[in-house]
Parts: sequence; C-alpha cells; structure tokens
Amino acid sequence: MLFTQTEFLVFLIAILASLWCLGRGTAGPAGAGDGSAPRDRLQKGLLLIASYYFYAYWDWRFVGLIVFSTLVDFFIGLAMTRASATRTRRGLMIASLTANLGMLATFKYYDFFVGSAQEAFAFLGLELGTLNLILPIGISFYTFQTLSYTIDLYRRQIPPCPSLLDFALFVAFFPQLVAGPIVRAADFLPQLRKPLVRDRVDLFLGTRQFIIGLFKKVFVADNLARFVDEVFANAGAYDTTTTWLAVIAYAIQIYCDFSGYSDMAIGTARMLGFRFQTNFDFPYLASSMSDFWRRWHISLSSWLRDYLYIPLGGNRQGPWRTQLNLLMTMLLGGLWHGAAWTYVAWGALHGAALVVQRGLVAIGGGTRWGMGRVGGLAARLATLLVVLVAWVFFRASSFDAAGRMLGAMFPVASWAGHDRAIAWHFPFAIAVVVVTLAVHGIQLSGRSRWLRLRGDRWSTPVILCTMVWLVLLYHPRAFSPFIYFQF
Repeated sequence: MLFTQTEFLVFLIAILASLWCLGRGTAGPAGAGDGSAPRDRLQKGLLLIASYYFYAYWDWRFVGLIVFSTLVDFFIGLAMTRASATRTRRGLMIASLTANLGMLATFKYYDFFVGSAQEAFAFLGLELGTLNLILPIGISFYTFQTLSYTIDLYRRQIPPCPSLLDFALFVAFFPQLVAGPIVRAADFLPQLRKPLVRDRVDLFLGTRQFIIGLFKKVFVADNLARFVDEVFANAGAYDTTTTWLAVIAYAIQIYCDFSGYSDMAIGTARMLGFRFQTNFDFPYLASSMSDFWRRWHISLSSWLRDYLYIPLGGNRQGPWRTQLNLLMTMLLGGLWHGAAWTYVAWGALHGAALVVQRGLVAIGGGTRWGMGRVGGLAARLATLLVVLVAWVFFRASSFDAAGRMLGAMFPVASWAGHDRAIAWHFPFAIAVVVVTLAVHGIQLSGRSRWLRLRGDRWSTPVILCTMVWLVLLYHPRAFSPFIYFQF
C-alpha cells in the first residue's frame, strides 16, 4: 500500500475514525497518565494491527520477518537488563547484531556477493548458486531501527521496554515502516508511555505536511521521472545541455521523492498524535560535504555517525584513522542503499569528498576554506557539483552507463558522436529547476518565513487545495513507487 494510493486514504480515515471512537471512552483510574490505561492499550493494539495489515498489503509472507526481529530484540533487551556481567551483555548484543544483520545480509546481499565473486569461486572449484530471494520492502529501515534499541540498551542510554505491545508498535508503526525516517527507540518509546492524545492542531499540521509531501512526490518527482528515465536509459545519446538538465532534474527528483515520503510519514504520524524529527533540511544549500550529510536523510546519517563512525573510532585516533573511518562509513552507507557496485562507488565518492574536505580544513589551520559571501557561494557550488556527479553513479544502471553520462556532461574533442547528440530541453524540468532555485534563494536569503504555510493565513488553504488539484490533474498514469522502497 502506497501513501499515494486511494486505498491508503481510506485506510487512514478508517484508523483516525476508530481511534477517535476509542478515545471517547474513559481511561479509568488504573494506569491513568502513563499510557497503560485500557483505552491507550486498545488504541495501541489497533495501531499495531493496522501496521501489520499495511505491510501485509504488499506481501503477507514477510510480516513474519518483522515479528521475528521484534521478538528477538525484545527478549534480548529483557535478558540484557537482567544481566550484570559485561561479557553476558556483550554476547546478547552480538546475538542481536547477528540475527538482524544476518537476516538483512541473506535477503539483500547474498545474491549480490555470490554473483560478484562467481569467477573467484569457480577458480577455487566451488559452485555457489544464487537464492533469487525477493527483497522484503523496508527491511533496511526496520533492521536499523531495532538495532538502535539494542545498542542503546547495551550502552545504558535508554531504559528497557517492558511492554511487548509497545515494542512491537515501535518496530512496525506503519508511517515510517517501509522507507523511514529511521525512528530511534529513545524518541518513540517515551511517546508510547504517555496517554495517546491528538487534537485539531495535530490534525491540521499533519495534513498540511502530508499534502506538501504528496505534491513533491506525485506532481514534481513523478513527472520529472519521465524525462530523467529516458535520458539515463540512453546514456550518452543526448547533448551536454540535455544531460546536465537530466542530472539536475534527477537531483530534484530523488529529493522530492524521498523528502516527499518523509513529509507524508511525518505528517501521518502527527495526525495520529506522534512526533517525528525532521529528515531533510535544504541539503542542496550545503556549504560542505559534512554539511550535506547534516541536511540529507538526517535519520540515516545520524545513525551511521552514532552506530558506525564513532564505534570505529571517529576522529579520536589520529588523522589517518579518521580518514579511514570516514571512507568505511560512507562505503557501508552506499552499500546500505543497494546491492550494486554503483552504490558502493557513490558512497566512495562521498567518502573521498569528506576526506578531501578535512584535508583542506587542516591545511587552512582549522578554518573554513573560502570566507565571505563569494567564498561561501563557491563552497556551496563546489559541494553541489560533487553531489551531482555522485548522483550519476547512484542513478546509472551500470558503470558503463555512468561513464557515458559523465562523458556527455564533460565532453572532450575525442568524444565520438558528440556532433550527433540529441537535444531535448524538457519544459517541465526547466520550470522545476527555476522554481527550485527561487525557493532555495529565498531560504538562503533568510526570508524562510515566506515559504511557511501558516494556519492563520487565508492563503494557506488556497495553496494546499491548489497542490491537491495539481496532483489530481497531472499525476502520471503509470505506477510509480517511491525510489527508496528498493532499499
């Protein structure tokens, strides 16, 4: 079930109506105020059943994986709480890592690594066949989510969750289940320990964010995809201007697609009375690669920082080890996105850029390279250029296709066929690029209030209704899943 389907709208309205009916009952004196009252347990039970149904709507067979991950980490968490010996606690954490990462590796990476190493296996006289498994949707997200609970519990940063109902809802909560944002136990479980309350403000703010996300995804991203897909499918066949337009359009497409999903997930959760943190913050205004990762997919970048980069040693073991830790983190971050070497190359480019950035800062004596407005603009443009080049590897179907795209972007005299390249200046893509530049210019100028749709303005409902009208009028007829569903 997709957020963009009519079925989801009916599903969400039914849940909101049911929660409203359950919320009219009295909580009773027992457990009042701590989220354990009968009324709250009924509402959480309804949300859990709805979440399992939401996931089963895609393929009911894989609900068992979520239940397995839930039970493993819940009972390991209880055992870790009762254990006093450090060795026992570490062993339980390793068991959780093995179970979750083993499940992720089997379904997502086994065929990839076996296929990549077929020649080496044949040389050794081994024959390992692929499993041809279907990748369970959202497995990368809920696996990282449950691991955050176990690791934080091992570090004694959070208290254990005593309620299996609460923990199961934390893992399977449907708004963020299949494509994030990655919600940590420290942020979500405390909300379940309080009475489930929602009001008109939550309903308005959630609906507003959902509509904005819907507009980004359906009207902007899906319509850009028609142009982007065609150019990337025929990499090298188009001229330099068209290729650059397609790459820039893809940067906007993937941003609107993924941030649109995040907006819809955060908005849906807000309608239900839950608060999620922001997942995107104008990433294409980043002044450095590290700043980009503070703005792009914030829930993943902070997860990689806290559970991978820092445990590897972070920047505490000297400059060379710091650079290695950055590269390792970004390589694994690239591999997290997909079982393909092009994703690894994308992560390697970001890792290399972060290493170069640290080197420039070190050369400059710890100060930012390029001060002032001109230097700041140059830093933003340089960062954006690196991001755009890296997106080519992320989107391309192969290294050969990526090479042909880069050859068209940066042509040389020897580029064969350059004089026969096709020019296609897609009007919608040009319009979107212009509007995107205007919006980012407003944000950069410090007038971000112009972009806010405040509830006390008459223009807000007009703008939101116009967004819905444009979505209904110009949505692509073909099925268009969210890009991050494949991860």
